[in-house]
Amino acid sequence: MVSRAKLARNASLPVFAILLPLLCIAAFAVLIVTRPEVPQGDADAAMLNGALLWNSIMPRAMLALIAGAALGLSGTLLQRVLRNPIADASTLGIASGAELAMTAAMGFSPLLIGFSREMAAFGGGLAAVAIVLALSWRRGLDPVTVALSGLIVSLIASALSVTLILSRGEYAMSIYIWGAGSLSQQDWNGALSLGPRLILGFAAALLLVRPLRILALDDSGARSLGLALHSTRLAIIALAVWLAVSVISEVGVIGFVGLAAPAIARLAGARGTGKLMLTAPLTGAGLLFLTDCLTQILGPGFTDLAPTGAATALLGGPLLLFLLPRVHSVSAVAAQSAAALNRLTKPLLALGALFIALALIFAVVLTLGPAEDGWHVATGSLLTDLLPFRLPRTIVAAAAGAMLAAAGFIMQRVTGNPIASPEVLGVSSGAGAGLTVALFLFGFPSPIIMLLAMALGALAAFLAMIAISARSQFSPERMLLAGVGIGAFAMAIVTMVLAKGDMRGYILLTWLSGSTNRAGAFEAWTAIISLVVLTAPLPFLSRWLTILPLGAGPSRAAGLHVGVSRLALAILAALMTAIASFLVGPLSLTGLIAPHLARLAGFRAPGHQLTASLLFGAGVLMAADWLSRVVIYPYQVPVGLFAALIGGPYLIWLLSRKEVQQ
Repeated sequence: MVSRAKLARNASLPVFAILLPLLCIAAFAVLIVTRPEVPQGDADAAMLNGALLWNSIMPRAMLALIAGAALGLSGTLLQRVLRNPIADASTLGIASGAELAMTAAMGFSPLLIGFSREMAAFGGGLAAVAIVLALSWRRGLDPVTVALSGLIVSLIASALSVTLILSRGEYAMSIYIWGAGSLSQQDWNGALSLGPRLILGFAAALLLVRPLRILALDDSGARSLGLALHSTRLAIIALAVWLAVSVISEVGVIGFVGLAAPAIARLAGARGTGKLMLTAPLTGAGLLFLTDCLTQILGPGFTDLAPTGAATALLGGPLLLFLLPRVHSVSAVAAQSAAALNRLTKPLLALGALFIALALIFAVVLTLGPAEDGWHVATGSLLTDLLPFRLPRTIVAAAAGAMLAAAGFIMQRVTGNPIASPEVLGVSSGAGAGLTVALFLFGFPSPIIMLLAMALGALAAFLAMIAISARSQFSPERMLLAGVGIGAFAMAIVTMVLAKGDMRGYILLTWLSGSTNRAGAFEAWTAIISLVVLTAPLPFLSRWLTILPLGAGPSRAAGLHVGVSRLALAILAALMTAIASFLVGPLSLTGLIAPHLARLAGFRAPGHQLTASLLFGAGVLMAADWLSRVVIYPYQVPVGLFAALIGGPYLIWLLSRKEVQQ
């Protein structure tokens, strides 16, 4: 039986080695035949068409092959050294860190990035992966913890990048368009620049084949064979980061090729380290080449259907979901880490104190602020003049924070997972994908259509996550990785429209940042009415919220119709997420930290936890909005950045806890 399976794997590799090149050749042939040409109206037409072929199409094809091979090799090195089948530049935060470093360099010192953009990208990518590894070290570089740490780093880096872009205007917007990963070329400089780096990186990787084989053992086994574990691991990671950022600095972010190439090579039958290091770069080259050909063939005229990097990112989400059964967590996120440290004896009194604290925050946010001559408390006529500006955005922030908190509370109760939230499970990104579809179909849709589209996108993402996770009994690691995969797919759709660089992209960019600058009466009333209408049914659903965390079996035994209850709660959570994300963006992490703060404060009953979560969520987002106004006065920073910077460290602390679910 084993020998037959082994023979089948060995036989599939030659078939794959023939099939992928044939597909690439066929796609390139179609591209050459169907490519647009300058009309043959004068003598210069033939020369122009020849220039397009030899100075654009051919160098672009060569660059796709070189970049794909470099990313495939980078992903292979990362997956082998970390023993993690979902490691690559996208999931480890390397791409986001490199893009942030280049955005900062472009925004503040264009001469620096012109001097060495590769060094700026390498510094950002290496810093990002160092943070991810530091967060995961205490858990033995557990794949789930690594993936979650990469998600946190990517969220914060993306928030900082968007903030820098908005603060620098159209000048920095160009780097975001470039960052979507376009392979368009006007000469051979890109291929000539990246080619020697690939050769050098491949030669260095060949010298590391033996250490990589030893690292396939556990750490103690590797040490017993005389391997300097930490220095070897650091050298391999540095090489992988350098290969990835070389591509990023040249053509932008090419999403998930480093994840897909080794996975496809393994499915084709490549198992040993040496064979995988040869097969994965070739697979990456063919995959990127084929994708780039398709984007050119399907695009109208001389334009591409989408940037190649965004098109390859569409592969990332489904591939992560496909790889879920192969990811084994040695220390899943502990359910007990979110347990209350104590139990309140008088929860109603504590809720009253929280309400008073929230009222004080509301008063401070409305009245206290900086001016040119120092800080002032606005009263009287000054307060009356400021209220039309401050009051709507404060109401929007408070109501959106409360809705995100309620949505996170529902998700954690439905799934029984303490790390579930709209941001982590990809529901906020699903809302963004819905908004993107609405912008694509309607151009500039009305707010009602935008809200409806975001609600449908959020609901689709949440239901997909529930369907996928239910097959593994809602195990924490599978659920979280499913959320990462769904979020990656949804954000790839957003990136495709962002890269167009038109007003629709600017709308999406403003939404991503979570800015409340333009909040007015419509947004304030929308937030208030939505909060009241959507949270009003929750007290009547307390029985569902109490029983569902026990699991499907006990819930059915208690007489609960699991499918109906989950669907109803999913609709409520999706609507709350969509409306809150429409108002304050997808980056806040408020839906994660507010229910945790309620439990850590000692609220145990579902009704008390829900009320406390609403108050904590409103307070956190109001405080973040106030900070966004005052921290660099007179300029304003999007509230999503500060909310992510508040929620990100909390999730980092949660991941660093020593408790392990048994």
